[in-house]
Amino acid sequence: MSTSVTLGCVALDCPEPYRLADFYGKLLGWKLAPDSDDEWVTLVNPDGGADISFQRDPDYRPSTWPSNERPQMLHLDFTVEDLEAEHERTLQLGARLLDDKPETFRVYADPDGHPFCLCAC
Repeated sequence: MSTSVTLGCVALDCPEPYRLADFYGKLLGWKLAPDSDDEWVTLVNPDGGADISFQRDPDYRPSTWPSNERPQMLHLDFTVEDLEAEHERTLQLGARLLDDKPETFRVYADPDGHPFCLCAC
């Protein structure tokens, strides 16, 4: 079945869109879209896939994963070749390690508490 629906972006709620976009921009090496503003900031996927956007939500509250008090609604998985090197760089950028038990991936929280994984799977 053919469809004209495509995934344009994944949007994350956050209190300061430019600040969170800066974190992910440095992590991924992506650039800001020129039409970004204080309410909606987009990082453009240079490979032409889905972008990542950041929407201002002054009432945003982070996930408490692994607790279900405030469960995660989604998380992002990023593929890496060298998990150890990217682990150190990710922490230096401001991520917080949540789980390093699996051998092929690690779970982090970004500066606003959104869970994400680095995967060498």
